Amino acid sequence: MTFNEELKALTQLREAQRGQWDNIDAASAARMRVQNRFRTGLDIARYTAAIMREDMAAYDADSANYTQSLGCWHGFIGQQKLISIKKHFGSTKRRYLYLSGWMVAALRSEFGPLPDQSMHEKTSVPGLIEELYTFLRQADTWELNHLFRALDEAKSAGDDSKVKEITDQIDSHETHVVPIIADIDAGFGNAEATYLLAKKMIEAGACCIQLENQVSDEKQCGHQDGKVTVPHEDFIAKINAVRYAFLELGVDDGVIVARTDSLGAGLTQKIAVTQEPGDLGDQYNSFLDGDEIRSAEDINNGDVVIKQNGKLVKVKRLASGLYQFKPGTGEDRVVLDCITSLQNGADLLWIETEKPHVGQIAAMVNRIREAVPNAKLVYNNSPSFNWTLNFRQQVFDAWQEEGKDVSQYDRAELMNARYDETELGQQADEWTRNFQRDASREAGIFHHLITLPTYHTAALSTDNLARGYFGDEGMLAYVAGVQRREIREGIATVRHQDMAGSNIGDDHKEFFHGDAALKAGGKDNTMNQFG
Repeated sequence: MTFNEELKALTQLREAQRGQWDNIDAASAARMRVQNRFRTGLDIARYTAAIMREDMAAYDADSANYTQSLGCWHGFIGQQKLISIKKHFGSTKRRYLYLSGWMVAALRSEFGPLPDQSMHEKTSVPGLIEELYTFLRQADTWELNHLFRALDEAKSAGDDSKVKEITDQIDSHETHVVPIIADIDAGFGNAEATYLLAKKMIEAGACCIQLENQVSDEKQCGHQDGKVTVPHEDFIAKINAVRYAFLELGVDDGVIVARTDSLGAGLTQKIAVTQEPGDLGDQYNSFLDGDEIRSAEDINNGDVVIKQNGKLVKVKRLASGLYQFKPGTGEDRVVLDCITSLQNGADLLWIETEKPHVGQIAAMVNRIREAVPNAKLVYNNSPSFNWTLNFRQQVFDAWQEEGKDVSQYDRAELMNARYDETELGQQADEWTRNFQRDASREAGIFHHLITLPTYHTAALSTDNLARGYFGDEGMLAYVAGVQRREIREGIATVRHQDMAGSNIGDDHKEFFHGDAALKAGGKDNTMNQFG
């Protein structure tokens, strides 16, 4: 409803109370309604799920319509990202937020900093989703509050054209609320545990849940060693659990991202159940490493024997009880994982790779698309990659293959700063600049995200400030390096009282107390120094 429609409805409601609500100003109540568009997390989940589905269809029509997000570990960080996006680009279209389990573990756990091994409190994940949306909704209130104050000024000045202009801006206001792709790790337990946690995440506002095919109690970061995958039957059960959670809560368009870690995972905890040759369990087991046995004497205590390609094979088992996959089977397992997930309820794929290489990703996606033509990926543009080194090496290898002279470059030392301004360094930077565009066009990537950007930016900016402030610069380190830049670049947080809701609170005091309101925004408020 538009502001005037809300005003009309609330005016009628007020009048129907026969004087009991005479202290209530219908315009103020209408304003509060407009400034709080979303009532519950489920409202948000349904709204954002529809956005994702629309964006997925747009990508299918044209791969230039890929989407992006940055990871967040606090509501304020997410809020400022969206405020910045609107400031610089005018629209939030095709721009999301990512909730990283890694950052929850490292920055949000009551145990303190933890590795990405699902040891953090699982309730902290829905808690962060709710926090992010609380801050995004507050950004709506903050932005609209400024518009309503401007509207009051225009009305007081009798400027009808300005009143119409601002009213139109209010009615066409674009919300800061965008989809969040939320990391549920490996599900934090069995399928029932996954279902219960997924419900909490959806109730907090999640329209998209990312689930990985690692063993829950052996889970590792996707860019570390020692990863252990589960048979497809176990993973499909958890996909089903998430879908049932979406359907139970009425988020029929909910999106499931099925992540495979098989490219870097050489181990499995279980041998898959198989009923007949060629079924899904048999395909999973065909990748297990082992030695053919010819007689019972080849079998020792604790050995496990399976039938593989018509032969009896003693599966290689580690001291941990885990089973080993054949070397070099990672890509084949990834393709099987992805096809199986898409054919059993997943909407999007996530392939965890060891490097950002368009050709490698495209080779796997092309095989997947032979079975599922509209297969689409969410891709982790991870800070765990050394992007500079990777792309310089890719350029080096491409030039070498073309026969170009690369004798002035040392491939093993390409990270060295002396290569920064060279032709190779500049070419690598250009490849990096175009990576997302190229990968979306050639490798089926619908969504690009950076998992941990603000973990690194917070550390870098704090290091810069600390070096100057505690060094020779003193207070100038903050003034020149932070505050003056905020002023010059139009960063709203320079008026931090306003950003935190002081003006919103002042307006509410006036609504509630009338002329008796004791407001904070008077002439002695030092925020006035910032205009």
